[in-house]
Amino acid sequence: MATSVAWQPQEQGFNEICRLLEQQISPSSTADKSQIWQQLQQYSQFPDFNNYLAFILARAEGKSVEIRQAAGLLLKNNLRTAYKSMSPSNQQYIKSELLPCLGAADRHIRSTVGTIVSVVVQLGGIAGWLELLQALVTCLDSNDINHMEGAMDALSKICEDIPQVLDSDVPGLAERPINIFLPRLLQFFQSPHTSLRKLSLGSVNQFIMLMPSALFVSMDQYLQGLFLLSNDPSAEVRKLVCAAFNLLIEVRPSFLEPHLRNLFEYMLQVNKDTDDDVALEACEFWHSYFEAQLPHENLKEFLPRLVPVLLSNMIYADDDESLVEAEEDESLPDRDQDLKPRFHSSRLHGSENPEDDDDDIVNVWNLRKCSAAALDVLSNVFGDEILPTLMPVIQAKLSASGDEAWKDREAAVLALGAIAEGCIKGLYPHLSEIVAFLIPLLDDKFPLIRSISCWTLSRFSKFIVQDIGHQNGREQFEKVLMGLLKRILDTNKRVQEAACSAFATLEEEAAEELAPRLEIILQHLMMAFGKYQRRNLRIVYDAIGTLADAVGFELNQPVYLDILMPPLIAKWQLLPNSDKDLFPLLECFTSIAQALGAGFTQFAQPVFQRCINIIQTQQLAKVDSVAAGAQYDKEFVVCCLDLLSGLAEGLGSGIESLVAQSNLRDMLLQCCMDDASDVRQSAFALLGDLARVCPVHLQARLSDFLDIAAKQLNTPKLKETVSVANNACWAIGELAVKARQEISPIVMTVVLCLVPILKHSEELNKSLIENSAITLGRLAWVCPELVSPHMEHFMQPWCIALSMIRDDTEKEDAFRGLCAMVKANPSGALSSLVFMCRAIASWHEIRSEELHNEVCQVLHGYKQMLRNGAWDQCMSALEPPVKDKLSKYQV
Repeated sequence: MATSVAWQPQEQGFNEICRLLEQQISPSSTADKSQIWQQLQQYSQFPDFNNYLAFILARAEGKSVEIRQAAGLLLKNNLRTAYKSMSPSNQQYIKSELLPCLGAADRHIRSTVGTIVSVVVQLGGIAGWLELLQALVTCLDSNDINHMEGAMDALSKICEDIPQVLDSDVPGLAERPINIFLPRLLQFFQSPHTSLRKLSLGSVNQFIMLMPSALFVSMDQYLQGLFLLSNDPSAEVRKLVCAAFNLLIEVRPSFLEPHLRNLFEYMLQVNKDTDDDVALEACEFWHSYFEAQLPHENLKEFLPRLVPVLLSNMIYADDDESLVEAEEDESLPDRDQDLKPRFHSSRLHGSENPEDDDDDIVNVWNLRKCSAAALDVLSNVFGDEILPTLMPVIQAKLSASGDEAWKDREAAVLALGAIAEGCIKGLYPHLSEIVAFLIPLLDDKFPLIRSISCWTLSRFSKFIVQDIGHQNGREQFEKVLMGLLKRILDTNKRVQEAACSAFATLEEEAAEELAPRLEIILQHLMMAFGKYQRRNLRIVYDAIGTLADAVGFELNQPVYLDILMPPLIAKWQLLPNSDKDLFPLLECFTSIAQALGAGFTQFAQPVFQRCINIIQTQQLAKVDSVAAGAQYDKEFVVCCLDLLSGLAEGLGSGIESLVAQSNLRDMLLQCCMDDASDVRQSAFALLGDLARVCPVHLQARLSDFLDIAAKQLNTPKLKETVSVANNACWAIGELAVKARQEISPIVMTVVLCLVPILKHSEELNKSLIENSAITLGRLAWVCPELVSPHMEHFMQPWCIALSMIRDDTEKEDAFRGLCAMVKANPSGALSSLVFMCRAIASWHEIRSEELHNEVCQVLHGYKQMLRNGAWDQCMSALEPPVKDKLSKYQV
């Protein structure tokens, strides 16, 4: 395959490649597809192989469209990797073959050419192919539908993939490409051809986020065009109109403010569109509107019309996949594709525990869910004001009788759950009636009514628990508790899932109130554990873990452990080390170990040893999966590190003998250096937990641990790995308190990392700032002679951070450091005295008498040091509540 100046294909090569492509795409071909693929890959080594593909796509008129398209798709994939290293003459040949095909008679060929053109522009830029712009303009202006559509297809792909390229200066062009194309795109809004209206609108929408000046100055024309297309016969065009308004309200709400009334009218109308995709896009608008911080009042008068539309869109569509799933009996085993991907979030030490998002992320987003979410938002914005419109509709749907109306009844229960938080003020007086109405629905003959009733009850659980104090409230709570437990043992998988999730929510709210009913709760959960299929089993683990977190040490009684532990241990022994079904079980054990404390000792040894074995296997699998007999999966490592942390927290110093007999220290050091941030995050959490309970076993590698932890704080990517830095920072503080003077070699390295974090506190998360302030204080407490000479550089941001921390023992340590530094270098804090006073005043009460006295001494020391009215001047700069708080230190 030699390359010459005017390249020509050789017949033999041409025929051979066509033959291979034909075999590759033919469903009836007996040839080995992987062998054909390898053959094509071998041909890719020839410098002009891609020229052949371009020739076949553009000129092989005698071949089928499918073969020509296959050549084009292979060309596109090859160019992604090879374009930049190709000879200029081959690049030029391919480009010259593509341009005439923009207007090819066959739509599939045009579309494939459009895709390749976008790839070439991505790789070579516009400046490297000015002929393309001329060709696109010529085709767009041609009045030939094939040429216009082909050019529009290519242009829309460029707009989608790399819009910024069209809004940049190009050498050799008098103006930016977008200025050339935008007037033509806006013109096509009025085209009689649906494809041109759709592609042109989709292309302009890609520029809303970038907002080039060309679009900015044409905004009136663009908005006119959108309103013109608002009732387009094509559903795809109407959907794009809604998408444009959603983007505009998010990015540039000021453009839409003059048109809000018309826009509300339009969105209300399209919310009822016969096409569900259009209605869904319109429904997203209400959420976007409130996100845009525009005045809520504008929408008030439309509520009586909007609320019923949302409610009617919450009724199950006939083709909703949930209707099919809802028929699944518990005896049907789960298929692998039924198991949602699960995400274990690594341990985070600090005040901000990430909220659990609803499991719906993985589910399909549809009009029903979007409408319920919009109603939720409305209820949070307008509160009880929506009830006069909403409740009559809900009541009418709830009282609809007969089997055929079950979807109406179900949607009404969903609506009650959606407004549970936002409208609670108006609903609270009627809570007992609502609950009394929902409890019988838990036994409804329709499984989706049983499942939605579980969810809606869980949305009210916070308020149900609040009422436990009086007799009726206690009885109501008992009914809800028993109703959900009964549903946990439903024969329908969908109801099991809803009941178990709802029960976990109730557990979180009720906490120690569950203690008197622990036995019956555990009996139900363990019966479910025995009968659930794999997917729902995960939710039972979650409910057991949440129960342990909720009742804590109450669980540590033989009668409860006899029900709970044998089935879990049997499952634990049954699952091999490489089975992903171990993850939720490991998480469940973590909660149980923390709840039982020393009570977990009898189960600890095999659990501890297995975690060590799994981490060892995984570390080997990372370098040699054959020797390890397993594929590497970091989630095993993260879950096991977190369970070991749970053991350290639960057993306290009782874990020492287990650590002493293992190689945990060296293994943990390796995990602290792992390239995956979530492994490092959990490793540093465990390092801090071990430092608290058995620091002696870390001693031999102390300087290594400290070095690696310090490196996590000094990284240009701090914002991306902030949770790792957070845990590393906390672990350094825990090591400092235990190792005392032994940490002195690293103290200044760490301080130099912490100061910039405290100085940029508004850019970083709260937890990292708190841990940085505490660790800095702990280092100062342990080595005041090293830290105090530098205190004037950080006193102000440090004191601001300290004043944000809630009272606890870690805060006490930090203030011990403050006192030690001031003793060593009193003048270092003079310029920040006001900030120091505010930090001291942030204490509700210092429980440690010794620390209280030290703080008194510090304040009295400054009062004596600052004479001639300087102390009074400092006091006058403080706010009255701060002065009041300081009075308890007798100054």
